[in-house]
Amino acid sequence: MLASGNGGQHFRFSGKYNCVLSIRPELAWMTQLLERMAMFELSLLCPEDRVETISEALDALDALSVSVEDADAQTEAEQALFGEPGMPAPKEGWNRSRVIALYPDEAAATEARDLLLPQDFFEGCKILALKPVPEQDWVRLTQSQFEPVDITPEFWIVPTWHELPEQAKVSIRLDPGLAFGTGTHPTTRMCLRWIARQPEGSLGRTLDYGCGSGILAIGAAKFGATDVDAVDIDPAAVESTNYNSSANHVEIKAGLPDAAGGEYRTVLANILATPLKVLAPLLCGRVQAGGNLVLAGILERQADELKEAYAPYLKLEVADSEDGWILMTAQRAA
Repeated sequence: MLASGNGGQHFRFSGKYNCVLSIRPELAWMTQLLERMAMFELSLLCPEDRVETISEALDALDALSVSVEDADAQTEAEQALFGEPGMPAPKEGWNRSRVIALYPDEAAATEARDLLLPQDFFEGCKILALKPVPEQDWVRLTQSQFEPVDITPEFWIVPTWHELPEQAKVSIRLDPGLAFGTGTHPTTRMCLRWIARQPEGSLGRTLDYGCGSGILAIGAAKFGATDVDAVDIDPAAVESTNYNSSANHVEIKAGLPDAAGGEYRTVLANILATPLKVLAPLLCGRVQAGGNLVLAGILERQADELKEAYAPYLKLEVADSEDGWILMTAQRAA
């Protein structure tokens, strides 16, 4: 029988395309713990039908965190998981997953491994590694990797621990790591540039579909959008958007995709090409007469695929490009 865990000190962090361990301000004790710990990583390769059981077992064996990622990421076999209202049900998980558990020391990680190996449910799984995680000041390291980002000369994304640049007339304060979308990726920057360049008062009612950290919704609100909705299939992203919108003193209604209703003057979606193609009828159906659709997360070589997928509904054009990524937009006739 596997030992039960020790109350509320277990954390599982997972996402659609990879995993991020992030610590919110209310979990300051965990930040302090990570700062001084030389942790050990136990990683396993698991088939789809074993991931949940293995994750729960590691959780019960006192893992500090358990995360799951696509074992075939960055290869031709990589799988994007997504599920949207009105679309076919998504797969439950990747065909092959890498399950990663962090333990406070080698003895704890070794004990967890030795307890897992003889279990019937371990069949089909494989231990990939049991290794130390280099001791670092994780908070200082994370902060050192994020500097203020200028979207335009007067519009900046600024981590909360930095002072505002003098030239920043409009800014978004963000804690990088709370969810996807920090302003450092070309797709996010292009979306925010598009928002900043729109005539004053033209954004109107706005939808950020696949909101992640809520950065696009916040940017739209900062530039005068009204009645801003932000939706995501990941409840953690909804929570992050609520947190970030409050920190930036803007009003945004965040929720799961079903929370979006009616039509919008501006529809923003910074996801990936494959889900964007699947979502074509849904997203186009949200754009009101005279409204704009803005899509990102698209590689230059994928432009024709997106144009073809959206052709029955709207005419997409490339509006911006950066580092091999493109921004595509369309306007519905008034």
